[in-house]
Formats: sequence, C-alpha cells, structure tokens
Amino acid sequence: MEDKDLIKKCEVGNFNLDNDLIQGCKDVLENSKKHGKKLDISDDEVQTYLEMAENLKPKDVTKALELALKIQSSETIKDTELRNQASRLIRAINMS
Repeated sequence: MEDKDLIKKCEVGNFNLDNDLIQGCKDVLENSKKHGKKLDISDDEVQTYLEMAENLKPKDVTKALELALKIQSSETIKDTELRNQASRLIRAINMS
C-alpha cells in the first residue's frame, strides 16, 4: 500500500487498534524525543508526541504513521532499532 493510502486509511479510522499497532505507535512516538533534532521536529511537537504515546487515541495513529514514514525516508536516522520500529508500525497499519 502506498504512503498516501496508509495515511488515508488512518484518517478514516479504517484499521483495527490491536496490541501490535498500539505498541508500534507508542514506540515511534516515544522515540521522537531522542531523535527529534534529526527529524527536524520542534520541542513542542516532541512534547505533543509524548503526550499522545501516554494516552493513544485512534486519531493519533495518523500522526504516528506520518512520523514513522518520516523516519523511514530520513537519511540522517541511522538507529536500526528505531527504523525497525517504524517499519513494524507501517506493516501493522498495512495489515490491520
């Protein structure tokens, strides 16, 4: 599924909020603090992502997906674990 199709799927809430998807969102959102500068994310955005991770709602999945896609396309992110977390989230949304 293309990136824009995944985003649209999230925006309309056409997915299952299963444990893998929830954990994937939380992992990606929580790592925004560590890699915010490399992803060109402001401190305010990082704080918003951290708040989303604490109390994840279906509408937050879109933001987590956008962040995961940004991680995947980033040439400055070399953290293998973070890249794997982003990939797992994208797959979980794709399969839900």
